[in-house]
Amino acid sequence: MAISIQWLWCVLFIVSSSLLPLYSSENSITITKSISSNQTLISDGGKFALGFFTPNNSTNTYLGIWYNKIPKLTYIWVANRASPIPKDSPPAFRLSEDGNLVVLSGRKIIWTSNVSSISSNIHSADAVLLDNGNLVLRHGEKEVWHSYDHPTDTFLSGMRLSSNRKTGQKMLLTSWVNDEDPRPGLFSLGIDPNRYQLYIWKEDKPYWRSTVYATPVSFATGFSKIEQGFSGYFGFMIDDDVVYAVYTVSSNLVSTRFTLTPNGRLQLTIWVKTSWLVLYLSPKVPCDFYSYCGPFTTCQIYESVSPCKCMTGFNPKSPKEWSSGNWTGGCVRNESLRCDKGDRFIKYEGMKLPDYAVKTENTSVTDCEIECIKNCSCLAYAYENVIDEVTIVCLNWFTELVDIQYTNSSMPHDLFVRVHSSELAVDDSQSHTSIRNRKHLIAVVVAGATVSVGLLLISVFGYLQRRKRLIRKERIKNELLGFDSMSTASGDAHNNAELVSFSLKSVLAATGSFSVKNKLGEGGFGSVYKGSLPGNRQVAVKRLSTKSSQGRDEFMNELKLIAKLQHTNLVRLLGCCVEEDEKILMYEYMPNRSLDKFLFDPTESVHLDGSKRFKIIEGIAQGLLYLHKYSRLRVIHRDLKASNVLLDETMTPKISDFGLARIFGMNQIEDKTNRVVGTYGYMAPEYALHGRFSVKSDVFSFGVLLLEIMTGRRNGGSERTEDAGTISEWAWENWMEGRGVELIDPSMRDTCNPLQAMKCVNVGLLCVQEIMDERPTMSEVVVMLSNETAAVPLPKKPAFTIHRRSQILRDHSNNEVTVTNVEPR
Repeated sequence: MAISIQWLWCVLFIVSSSLLPLYSSENSITITKSISSNQTLISDGGKFALGFFTPNNSTNTYLGIWYNKIPKLTYIWVANRASPIPKDSPPAFRLSEDGNLVVLSGRKIIWTSNVSSISSNIHSADAVLLDNGNLVLRHGEKEVWHSYDHPTDTFLSGMRLSSNRKTGQKMLLTSWVNDEDPRPGLFSLGIDPNRYQLYIWKEDKPYWRSTVYATPVSFATGFSKIEQGFSGYFGFMIDDDVVYAVYTVSSNLVSTRFTLTPNGRLQLTIWVKTSWLVLYLSPKVPCDFYSYCGPFTTCQIYESVSPCKCMTGFNPKSPKEWSSGNWTGGCVRNESLRCDKGDRFIKYEGMKLPDYAVKTENTSVTDCEIECIKNCSCLAYAYENVIDEVTIVCLNWFTELVDIQYTNSSMPHDLFVRVHSSELAVDDSQSHTSIRNRKHLIAVVVAGATVSVGLLLISVFGYLQRRKRLIRKERIKNELLGFDSMSTASGDAHNNAELVSFSLKSVLAATGSFSVKNKLGEGGFGSVYKGSLPGNRQVAVKRLSTKSSQGRDEFMNELKLIAKLQHTNLVRLLGCCVEEDEKILMYEYMPNRSLDKFLFDPTESVHLDGSKRFKIIEGIAQGLLYLHKYSRLRVIHRDLKASNVLLDETMTPKISDFGLARIFGMNQIEDKTNRVVGTYGYMAPEYALHGRFSVKSDVFSFGVLLLEIMTGRRNGGSERTEDAGTISEWAWENWMEGRGVELIDPSMRDTCNPLQAMKCVNVGLLCVQEIMDERPTMSEVVVMLSNETAAVPLPKKPAFTIHRRSQILRDHSNNEVTVTNVEPR
């Protein structure tokens, strides 16, 4: 009898143990463990929790996954969103006897994972909540189901949306009904597999569309390191007939998510301290909404009153509706196309390309246009460089051109729209002009041209006479200044931009005889004065000090170099004066002085908001890229710093002071010197220690300057002692400790784009990396800064020790070192 009682107790224990709920400390369920309304699964690292919840103002219960450590309850996945559990019915979540996950309302199954393959050993099945928020059903060693493959309204790192070209099956995000109702709402987000773009649909109609991408390569969308130090990437991949949109982040220390909101917005958010910070949101302006202006129109995002405009060669389909502000009907052609007998293309720059693009084979730009003009149904084309400067992917359009807008994104395209050749004479702003008015306009243009030609012929004789005098004067000036010595290195010296030779008398008159009140600043080998030429034209006059031993070489170097360089982000040399003992250069005047005057003065730095600083950074980068790659001379500046960046009246930056610059051959990689010159704190380590300089030396200086712009701190400024770190060291330490936001200048934090600001800091740290070859080129820097989808790699350790000049430059360098302190000129 005793044995029978023991046996009975054993059976009761086994039966009861199979019905035990799961304790909250566990991260998985098995056939013998389940959870009910008051239990949760907690992922192994504690980041996510799974359990039942009832939204505010609701009587329904749902099974969901949410962030466990974030105080603001934020759900990322809901299982039974289409079949809520009534409040009076006890919920349960368990493994069924066929190996599926099920949600029960009482005894009724209201949701199942619906895995068709049945495990031979059901007791080996379990479901585990991972620390990335993915719930995984396993049959033994085999993973048979993932919650990541069945998303609701949230897209996390490691997830992917998909679209199958053959079957048409899509993996979508679907919005909630509202913030308190997780049932499927009106909006869904998915992929167009043929054009590599995202769509938001409202019910079954397009509501928003992303940029068209010609190829499915994985690219980075540049949100980087907001607080904890991370990079995030969004892009497309293709596997056989399935196209995937993927999203990953480089660190699990941050919480980021894409969400399709109940009102149809796609937003990217990151948890910062106490709230979710929105990094990206679309649609947000009228032009973002699908086909807001109708076919054959362009939408201009900054035009709030009348953003829609007919394309050249088109008029409103319904003028009455158009004038009343209803643009959905779009526009129609003025003149029918004539196939290849006179049709031409009008170029639209900086566009979001139309919908329904058709990709053709890789080809050249010329072939892209020729193939479109030959096909009578081809209405427009665009192209994208994908391999090199020549090979492209061509996109064609054969239906109405819809959903076009001028865009401020980092990936705009040029669109070439086919029109009747007669429309080419009509400016886009005059698309409503009648044929009669256009003919009149052409007649006026022809008459004006005839008069101009006549005047030109009349002035030829006078020009020839002046030319003789100018050639003689130029020859004398070149002989005096040694310009002829440049001809063998850079081509014909007389092909330079026109350089005026000023008399000393005119310079003295312009500067008030170098009056102290006109003095703008003083540099290492001269002073700069404000001058005024006849006609009230203001100039900056740089006067070489007669006491400077090094100034003559720098003067000649600057004169020879800058006269050959023409770029909007380089200061323009207007003329020179070499008379008696004076050597003078005359530049365009920069009313906003040098960049350091704004950055390091608390009363002035408030005028540099986030957008202005980014514009300045981009301008400096473009100027350096021109010097390194696109100018007639390949130039290494060697002294890039805040005081050598001037600002014009629109705050456009212009690189100045080419006295220390060196010319490289186009195939030359680096050079070496025994005379190291430059500015303390901006020198690359290989230059300061060994005299080796290259384009990467300028990249290093640019990185230091970029960090100064973003932080508002001077490198080696008064707030540091000699033994403190450089700005690179300070930025690196904060970056690695997850205090990226604290790097940003407090005076601009409220006005900057956090995503953009952290990308700039990331790029700055990449530029100051200790190993020269690991620094990016300026081409790569420009792409990373201007392209939202460009990959921004994680930086490595910067060079920390160059600031200790008493040790490094004196004890370890064999070079003759000329160092300039960081002082404004």
